[in-house]
Amino acid sequence: MSDTTPRVAQGDEYVVLFSGGPFDGQTERRISTDGTWDDEVTVIVSQEGIDTQLVYAAKSAVDVGHEVHVTYIWDQLDSEELEDPMERNDR
Repeated sequence: MSDTTPRVAQGDEYVVLFSGGPFDGQTERRISTDGTWDDEVTVIVSQEGIDTQLVYAAKSAVDVGHEVHVTYIWDQLDSEELEDPMERNDR
């Protein structure tokens, strides 16, 4: 981390900002368990009862009003493939 990189302490809360993919624009709050934020976050999206794991990788972090906001970018290559419901043969 450089001098301009925000810091979180163990037990501090930080804001996750999702960019790209099905979670684009959504946010959630996480607790730092080791004094850093996660390098990547895996989330589960459910489409008509089928669960798919999506990977989001940390891209940048900023301090906004004494709160750390970490932007995570959708890693489409490391994520499971999303199935387009219109292309499925179960209809």
